[in-house]
Amino acid sequence: MLKKTPIIPFILTTSLFALWGFANDITNPLVKAFGTIFNQSQTISTFVQVAFYGGYCLMAIPAAIFIKKYSYKKGLLIGLALYGLGCLAFIPAAQLGVFQVFLVAYFIMTCGLSFLETSANPYILAMGEEETSTQRLNLAQAFNPIGSITGAYIATNFILGKMNKMGTQERGELSATDFDAVKMADLEIVKGPYVIIGLVLIIMFVLFLIYKMPEYKEADTSKGLDIKGTFQRLMKNGRYKEGVIAQAFYVGAQIAMWTFIVQYGTEVYMNLGMIEAEAVEKSSGIQIYALVLFAASRFVFTFLMKFMKPGFLLMVLATLAIVLLLPVIFVGGEIGMYCIVGVSGCMSLMFPTIYGIALKGVGDDAKLGAAGLVAAIGGGALLPLVQASIIDNASVNLSFIVPLVCFIVVVFYGRRAYTTHA
Repeated sequence: MLKKTPIIPFILTTSLFALWGFANDITNPLVKAFGTIFNQSQTISTFVQVAFYGGYCLMAIPAAIFIKKYSYKKGLLIGLALYGLGCLAFIPAAQLGVFQVFLVAYFIMTCGLSFLETSANPYILAMGEEETSTQRLNLAQAFNPIGSITGAYIATNFILGKMNKMGTQERGELSATDFDAVKMADLEIVKGPYVIIGLVLIIMFVLFLIYKMPEYKEADTSKGLDIKGTFQRLMKNGRYKEGVIAQAFYVGAQIAMWTFIVQYGTEVYMNLGMIEAEAVEKSSGIQIYALVLFAASRFVFTFLMKFMKPGFLLMVLATLAIVLLLPVIFVGGEIGMYCIVGVSGCMSLMFPTIYGIALKGVGDDAKLGAAGLVAAIGGGALLPLVQASIIDNASVNLSFIVPLVCFIVVVFYGRRAYTTHA
């Protein structure tokens, strides 16, 4: 699959998949953490994900226009700069101790991540033969969970594990002065890892700046940007249109699964006698197992694509995810926790496979086409908010009906890709 692929640019670009995986999965457990630190509802705390994935959604089209006009490399540089700036913005956010300032920092971060994903995904597709482009993207995406596991590990051990052990009820009983002191101490703990990754991003920025990366030019430069013509062509492409919809629902499912595993597990383990802080830390630790399974499964399913059509494999795994969610909703307990971990294995190939199927054959429209698929990450902003509302007003078990519905949409897209769009 790496025939005719420039290896060093491929390695450098692939490393970015781990960097945005880190950002995603150090952030997911912090929805619960911010809820505890600021003593607020899950719905309000989930605005972390609204800000995070809203940046993806709103910046994707501008990023694609920029990349189409200039180059993939310049898009990657802008992405690294904004990502780093957002991470370093945690310094003033922690000093001010205001939740909304953290939301601004997350939004800046993900404007950068939007540039990175809009650039890196089609860049990897272009680095070699089109026949193996989906396999090549799956290989690059296989390094995303390495960053995800690292992010989740740091969130568990260096943020949740070091925060004050008082639960939400105990914090609510503190005086305003004592509550503020505990809050500010915890926010300093939250800040640390983001500042470190911000420094790493400065190094990556310099590497990309000085290394000569290959450029893949438009076959017909006379078309210029031709934004209107590009979107007209894409909107006539059923495979692409349905892919954007499927991607939005898939990302919503993924973020919901990995955000609310902590809330689900906290309830399970508190019912078994743990205090809240220990239950939160244990649940976040189990998320690491889910991410390890996700990473291992990505390599397995990338290999199986040599023998199975991507659409068929997508349909089968989305169906299995639905089956595993039934005990999560209707049985609960530790059985439900094991099933949530199992769903992560099913999700492992979905994003790059939907992405590769949707962009297959779009040719020079790939840069703006990629923007629509990155904008679909906005599903991760909206659907977890729906699930958080169900948690606040009904139950955490019932809330997992949201990802179940999302996987039904993915099943239909896999079937369409396998039968209609083949």
